[in-house]
Amino acid sequence: METLPCFQTIYLYGIMNNRYYPGLVVMGTNWNYLQKFLAFFSFIIFIFFYTPTNAYVIPGPHLLELMIEKLGREKNLLISQKLSLYDVSAEKNIIELKETLKYNFPEKFRSDIQSEHTKRIHVFSLGATLTVIDNKIVSNAETRFDCYKDVFLYRSRILLQNRLSLLGVDISVSSLGRFQDKIAYVIGANYPDESVSQIWLDKNTFQPVRWIIIGKGNKSSGDVLEIRYGNWKRTNKTWYPMHIEFYHNDVLVREVYADKIKINPSFSDELFDIEHLKSVYLDLSSVEQDKDDSQGLSDIQKTIKEFKKLYE
Repeated sequence: METLPCFQTIYLYGIMNNRYYPGLVVMGTNWNYLQKFLAFFSFIIFIFFYTPTNAYVIPGPHLLELMIEKLGREKNLLISQKLSLYDVSAEKNIIELKETLKYNFPEKFRSDIQSEHTKRIHVFSLGATLTVIDNKIVSNAETRFDCYKDVFLYRSRILLQNRLSLLGVDISVSSLGRFQDKIAYVIGANYPDESVSQIWLDKNTFQPVRWIIIGKGNKSSGDVLEIRYGNWKRTNKTWYPMHIEFYHNDVLVREVYADKIKINPSFSDELFDIEHLKSVYLDLSSVEQDKDDSQGLSDIQKTIKEFKKLYE
């Protein structure tokens, strides 16, 4: 008498977070073969679903090194861009200006704005700052608006690390977060904490995607500037964001669209020499501070007011 095959039905379950998930239905005659197959399949299911809660995160200093390597190692950059400022007052005006940026890596930067009625020069060199409007020195300080260029300017990990530390970013802290449906590295905070200053880098490209700069005090004081970097473009071996947004307390207040990038142009040293500029332009910085009618405004509000004067 012929023995009929004994068919068996086996239900495979995967275990994750103490819950059962139905898997595969298998029918066959060779029990040993099925056991081996199911063991292998269970292992694959386990690997697919399992995600460690304390996954390794690259340390902050190494992330900065990877970011700098990604940006490139050119000596100079010349950027032409359109600067838009959004007036959040009742008038809701939009101010648009043409701006030229000069990067002399790793510690010199210059911005030139020429409008129909006035001219503005802003220089950052070796840690010192100078702003000139209409051939008069009006400020020796910088604002948080000016910090956006730091992630491109400092092509040295040590210099950038020191600069970020001065601006309140704790380089010793790093984590993984999600921004606009993409995974990113967070330097300076444990995700999802956004109450402290922090920089976010795309997980795959290591390019900066956002920078949160907390004002004096903490986030609860209502003075948070967020800078977002997007539309990255490669020119030769250098990457640069063609679109940068500035949000003050979640309100878009400034926007930059770059249109031309020139690699390694020749710059005169005098363009970045603050002592030379002081000898050329009349210093009214102390006078301007004495008659400043912006007392009580944040550095963000003061900058918007300054640019409105350029437009008028």
